[in-house]
Amino acid sequence: MVALTRRAFLVSGTSLAGGLCLALRLPLAGAAGKAAEAGFAPNAFVQVAGDGVVTLTLHKSEMGQGTHSGLAAILADELDVDLATVRLTMADEDPAYYLSGGMMGTGGSTSIRLSWDALADAAASARAMLVAAAARTWQVGPAACRTAVGKVLGPTGQALGYGELAALAATLPVPEKALRKPPAEYRYIGKPTPRVDNLQKITGQARFGIDVTLPGLLTAVVLRPAQFGGALESFDAAAAQALPGVRKIVAIDSGVGVIADGYWQARRAAQKIIVKWRPAAQAMDSMDIAKALDAALEQPGSPARRDGDVEAALKAGGQTLEATYRLPFLAHACLEPMNATAHVRDGHCEIWAPTQGQTRARDAAAKLLGIPRERVTVHTTYLGGGFGRRFEVDFVLDAVALSRAAAAPVKVIWSREDDLAHDFYRPAAVHRLVAALDQQTPTAWQHRIASPSIQARLAPETLKDGIDRSVVEGVRELPYAIPNVAVDCALVETGVPVGYWRSVGNSGNAFVVESFIDELAHAAGEDPLAFRRRLLAEQPRHLRVLELAAERAGWGQPLPKGRARGLAVHRSFGSYVAQVAEVEVVDGTPQVRRVVCAIDCGRHVNPDQVVAQMEGGIVDALSAALYGEVPIAGGSARLGNFDTYPLLRLDRMPRIEVHIVGSEEPPGGTGEPGVPPLAPAVANALFALTGQRLRSLPLRLPT
Repeated sequence: MVALTRRAFLVSGTSLAGGLCLALRLPLAGAAGKAAEAGFAPNAFVQVAGDGVVTLTLHKSEMGQGTHSGLAAILADELDVDLATVRLTMADEDPAYYLSGGMMGTGGSTSIRLSWDALADAAASARAMLVAAAARTWQVGPAACRTAVGKVLGPTGQALGYGELAALAATLPVPEKALRKPPAEYRYIGKPTPRVDNLQKITGQARFGIDVTLPGLLTAVVLRPAQFGGALESFDAAAAQALPGVRKIVAIDSGVGVIADGYWQARRAAQKIIVKWRPAAQAMDSMDIAKALDAALEQPGSPARRDGDVEAALKAGGQTLEATYRLPFLAHACLEPMNATAHVRDGHCEIWAPTQGQTRARDAAAKLLGIPRERVTVHTTYLGGGFGRRFEVDFVLDAVALSRAAAAPVKVIWSREDDLAHDFYRPAAVHRLVAALDQQTPTAWQHRIASPSIQARLAPETLKDGIDRSVVEGVRELPYAIPNVAVDCALVETGVPVGYWRSVGNSGNAFVVESFIDELAHAAGEDPLAFRRRLLAEQPRHLRVLELAAERAGWGQPLPKGRARGLAVHRSFGSYVAQVAEVEVVDGTPQVRRVVCAIDCGRHVNPDQVVAQMEGGIVDALSAALYGEVPIAGGSARLGNFDTYPLLRLDRMPRIEVHIVGSEEPPGGTGEPGVPPLAPAVANALFALTGQRLRSLPLRLPT
């Protein structure tokens, strides 16, 4: 996270259509491209128009996580305007909106974290300039004036609306340091507030990628090789081309594109095409992948953490525990299928997409077309779920390639089967752990991980000394007071495409760490809560959420026969989350009846949205924990629709309670941190109930 102070940004006032426009400027990382040469680049714009309308131009994608509502609330409070009157507009991709990392994109639960302070400071500066304009008009000192919901009030009852003051305010100097409002005066921040996009969504006015319409728009589908790495050799489309509504059938990099007047015309035509695919060079099965991961653990890995002397501690005597944990590939299964619309014409390209990776999409389209990126425009729609999948650009490039071929605007729509079989999956992994206990206290923790690498494809420059940070996150930062710790990483290429998945490495690594800690607690003969409390004595934020979740869940109190509780705690994306799961077994199948969650996310904008994100994360995590698995056979994913990749159904939905720890710490994320603790909490509860330790996901009791 970038620490943003008043000195870390500049605010400039300019006249825009008779109004006041403020451009936020944030520091860039050193390798952020040309914009970094000047030291700063704008990331968002606040405009107060002459008619009093306040517009916030946003640089972050909205995919249900509430980012747009949160940023609007920050602006409304610090500028002192009615939240309902703030107009939001999504920025097109532009270097003006780059934050650290040198790109425009949304991920890592950073949208509020990286924008809050700068946006609040800019809004406070705008308010101060409007007050100064009113004071000049009335010939009084600024201290004699105050603001009240879009107006400046004078000492003798005068009142001027922001719109009336905007033009004059834009000519005034920007204050060196504008005071923010005291939190006691906030009307929105920290209080339950309805989302600003609720009405649009419940009335169907919100425009998602799949809703885009343009004059002359055609629709396309793409046939892809079943094997990862397979390629087109030849195809016969004669029968398909003769069907009504079919405009064109062409080969593109990803396969065979069918362009038609509508989706079902394209889909039916695709079924008539005879395609011959060239097989992939590598075609592994799930069993082959498991063997490759196991073999990697037999070789020396790359050291990710070294504390003390683990080997000596393991040889020193006492009790030794060993365990192997296995994680499967996981699909994203966003409810809005992958789609994008493109119009290539006159040496330019215009894209409409539900994307998390605007810069990546723009750069990839420019490269495909062989044109400067300045000739590519990327418009971002609402996203029907993202979870990291929409950071990829494959679906965007389909639309660009087919629009070029059709010489018309084209919308590409993937089927659910396309989506599940051609994903960038959460990596599979194998973890091997050894720990030593001396008089019920852990003295050594050895942890080795074998996994495919996400960063090797997406950000190879971040791989240092053979370490992919996403593979070891949540393990390397082991919070428990154990004097000797060794974490090693082995990266294994499997031929299966992998990518960011909600909470990335934390999603599986928390399952391993918190399950093995539970094993140590039981081996020490100690209550799992008490054991953790003892080892987290120097970690106050871990302790607070752990104790709150346990207290509200009734830890230690009797449960009905056939039920048990398990708990887990994990830090990710700047937030601390503990969960207690209450489970039972029905007809041999685990069923989670209740989840109690406690989160410390530091300062937060909207408690309702924090609760919603924890609830959504828990549902997502429970689907993965109980059902999530991508079987690989012959180098392809053997999945169909939701019949073979089920999500949690209503009749399996547990009661969820979320408790927020009051905190003035810097804001943490909420979109992802609710996921990691769920699987280990459920697994630990199943052990307490059945005595069976489940070390592989999804959680299946032996029959």
